[in-house]
Amino acid sequence: MEWSSGHYPGKLQAAMRHFETVYTAWDGDTLAGPVCAMDDGAMTAYIHYLLVRPEYQHTGIGTHLVELMKDRYRNFLRIVLVAYDKEAGFYGSCGFQKPDGYSPMFITELWT
Repeated sequence: MEWSSGHYPGKLQAAMRHFETVYTAWDGDTLAGPVCAMDDGAMTAYIHYLLVRPEYQHTGIGTHLVELMKDRYRNFLRIVLVAYDKEAGFYGSCGFQKPDGYSPMFITELWT
């Protein structure tokens, strides 16, 4: 699997069980991609994973999964995600913006 988190399937499965919202896209028995979010119940939702298998990218699956999240959290004040620079164009096309003065920060053990 091309996703860095895909190299840790047990951890990924455990994480997905604890998210508030999980949507998945399937092609028969093949998982084309999931999207996962956590939220505080009223104000802020964090999209943590949007993973689309490379062979399903550029087919609209990722956009559809993001739209499901945007609809689910439409009454929240903000929807937040962290995107790598190479993904920023995709998320921009979905309506996300990178405001000046904000920088994502994290500690990670995953390869990227």
